[in-house]
Amino acid sequence: MRGRFSGPGVSGPAVFGSWFPVAMSDSTVADTRRLNSKPQDLTDAYGPPSNFLEIDIFNPQTVGVGRNRYTVYELRMRTNLPIFKLKDSCVRRRYSDFEWLKNELERDSKSVNAFLFQIVVPPLPGKALKRQLPFRGDEGIFEESFIEERKQGLEQFINKIAGHPLAQNERCLHMFLQDEIIDRNYVPGKVRQ
Repeated sequence: MRGRFSGPGVSGPAVFGSWFPVAMSDSTVADTRRLNSKPQDLTDAYGPPSNFLEIDIFNPQTVGVGRNRYTVYELRMRTNLPIFKLKDSCVRRRYSDFEWLKNELERDSKSVNAFLFQIVVPPLPGKALKRQLPFRGDEGIFEESFIEERKQGLEQFINKIAGHPLAQNERCLHMFLQDEIIDRNYVPGKVRQ
C-alpha cells in the first residue's frame, strides 16, 4: 500500500504495511527481491532446521498403591540449541515436578529486573480435586482419559516455557529437562553458554 509520509525533514511517497513507514523519494522504487538469494535445492528445503527444540511427553505410567499412587510421564527433548548441554535427553517427571518448575520460574521473574525481562509463565492443567474424592465410582485422576488430557496440557505447558528465549537461560528449566533427579536445593541462576 502506498501513501504519503511526512515528518520533520521527510516528505514524499512511502510504503506502509510494515512495522514503520519507510520514506522514499519520488524517483525511488521499492525493490522486494531478496538480497543475495540463491535457488533452494532439496537438501536445503528438507534438511534439519537451523535451530530446533522439540519436547514430547509420552508413556504415562501410574505407580504406587493406595494413597501413594501417582502418574509419571516421560519427557524426551531433542535440540541443537547451544545453550543446552545435552542434545537428546529423556527424563521422568510427575505433576508435582511441573508445579515446582512453574513456581521456580514465577519466583525468578519477580526478581529485581522483572519489569525489564519477565517470563510470563502459562498455567498448568488443573489439579482435578473433584476427581480425587473417595466416593466416586471411577478411577478419578488415574483414568486413561484424564491422564491423556493432562499429558496434552503438560506438553503444551512445557513447550511454551521451553520456547521462551528468557526461560531457556534458566537453570531450573535445564535441570527439569535434562537431569534425572531435580536438585531442589539448587542455587537459582542463569545458564551460561
